[in-house]
Amino acid sequence: MQKGSVLVTGGAGYIGSHAVLALLDAGWPVVVVDNLVTGFAWAVDPRATLIEASIDDDAQIRAAMRDHNVVAVMHFAGSVVVPESVTDPLKYYRNNTAASRSLIESAVVSGVRHFIFSSTAATYGTPEVVPVREDSRTSPINPYGMSKLMTEAMLKDVAAAHPMNYAALRYFNVAGADPQGRTGQSTAGATHLIKVAVEAATGKRDHVRIFGTDFATPDGTGVRDYIHVSDLAAAHVHALDLLIADPASSHTMNAGYGRGYSVNQVLDAVDRVTNLTIDRRYEGRRAGDPDALVADNARILATLPWRPVHDDLDTIVRHALAWERTLAERTLADRAG
Repeated sequence: MQKGSVLVTGGAGYIGSHAVLALLDAGWPVVVVDNLVTGFAWAVDPRATLIEASIDDDAQIRAAMRDHNVVAVMHFAGSVVVPESVTDPLKYYRNNTAASRSLIESAVVSGVRHFIFSSTAATYGTPEVVPVREDSRTSPINPYGMSKLMTEAMLKDVAAAHPMNYAALRYFNVAGADPQGRTGQSTAGATHLIKVAVEAATGKRDHVRIFGTDFATPDGTGVRDYIHVSDLAAAHVHALDLLIADPASSHTMNAGYGRGYSVNQVLDAVDRVTNLTIDRRYEGRRAGDPDALVADNARILATLPWRPVHDDLDTIVRHALAWERTLAERTLADRAG
């Protein structure tokens, strides 16, 4: 059994709750810190300890690190809606950058040696070459991507000045849900395509909007690399093992499958899995949307003993759909109660 525990920020949210499951299933004691603004207390596995707090509440965070003998942080807390970051940039620099600075300082002060950061492919902006590699130019085209890139820069500088190492995982398009149905994407007003599509398939929406049909792709719709959230969570546990085994090393790695699907291909998969035909409504493309964003995942495959086990679009859709139906049942039960 490992000594100490892992503090997971945003562990009541979508990706964080899956990482909590992966850590617990691997035998780690877990402490979740979440302010529950967008997360759900019920999404936190009961084996974990939940502390309702903001990550920039230095007193509470440092007390949690001390009281629970925290040896590592997995940092998922933050704001994630790209269009909102354009209209409200200060929210993103506060929640993602300034708050992360406070959290990193608490870790340093508390002697926490390992830090795993939930970063994003949005740090690349519009890539010059696809698939995109970690040494590609980082030039975010929205405050969301810049807020994450600034946190990466802080971690690099802190690791050079203090006895801490880090892993920054740059996610591509995260989708799906826990195969055992324990958690999934539950946030209202989600903007991710597969989430939106399964909401349409279960009657929560009456159509799916497709932004742009003139991309330089085979069918004219944007191409993205979709990674199953449970595979992503597993990558975090492997990254933690690596940081502990090699305390002098830090890593920045893409987290994706290295293969892209267009919007229409994703919706075709939803139609296949549900045996329905979702109403697709085509609109103009949004400013700043790249034609294709696909990971070169050679580095993560070479660095970690991580191999995807849910690398199948229909499987991702099936798991997302099953969770959406669970949410609908929960809503009905709440209304009846």
